Amino acid sequence: MKPLQGKIAVVAGATRGAGRGIACMLGEAGAIVYCTGRSVRGQPPVGGVHAGRAETIEETAEMVEARGGRGLHARVDHTDEAQVAALFERVRKEQGRLDVLVNVLGGDTAAEWKPFWKLSLDKGLRWLRQEMFSHIITARYAAALMCERKRGLIVGITDGDTVGYRASLFYDLVKVNTIRLAYAMAEELHRHGVASVALTPGFMRTEAILDHFGATEDNWRDVAEKNPEAKSFGFIASETPCFVGRAVAALAADPQVLEKSGGVYASWTLAEEYGFKDRAKRTG
Repeated sequence: MKPLQGKIAVVAGATRGAGRGIACMLGEAGAIVYCTGRSVRGQPPVGGVHAGRAETIEETAEMVEARGGRGLHARVDHTDEAQVAALFERVRKEQGRLDVLVNVLGGDTAAEWKPFWKLSLDKGLRWLRQEMFSHIITARYAAALMCERKRGLIVGITDGDTVGYRASLFYDLVKVNTIRLAYAMAEELHRHGVASVALTPGFMRTEAILDHFGATEDNWRDVAEKNPEAKSFGFIASETPCFVGRAVAALAADPQVLEKSGGVYASWTLAEEYGFKDRAKRTG
């Protein structure tokens, strides 16, 4: 029997990148996975860093099915409380419970690597709404459902497993806040049997990163060796989005995960602890 057979998961922000890898690996472990996001077939993003990209939540749900899980999709803007509330009411009606929430909610704004007094306030405040506020809204409704059964796991995906400064003010605020939010929620959720953690991947070979370097999963090592920019970014040490997905699956399958609540963890350190490895090929 698969370790997460019959478990109910929501991956908020499952369209591409880490969210897609996490949804697929939860499916691989046997879970029923609700894949949420804003990009659906026939409606590609028209602005921001993902403008024109072809990935959709329907496609992710199909990939979950291909991995052996059950994939469901829901178009949700996680900055809209009404849409988030409707999502979890749907989960309640269809499944009666929720076991895992993974927040992979990022903004559509590219980081500006400038002194904070030169940053665009409009872009920065939009980023806070899209990433920081969306995590809080989504966790609030998920936690209410989990507390009814006194069990569950909330994972917030961040960048980095320390509180060190991340070189740009708004980027730093949203990433460090994910760590602090996991800690703060853990303080209140522990007595209800619900765990809350933050988790960081390493440098991922997402769809966008592979496209940027003109690489595929078949030739990325050659590109990493020959492309000067790829070398400077440490592309040779990159991981697939499935690696952090297996970290989430391992946490969700751990009967003692409550002991980790409040902490921030990295995909590579959890790999050492739980013994999982990256996939050789990207999801698809």
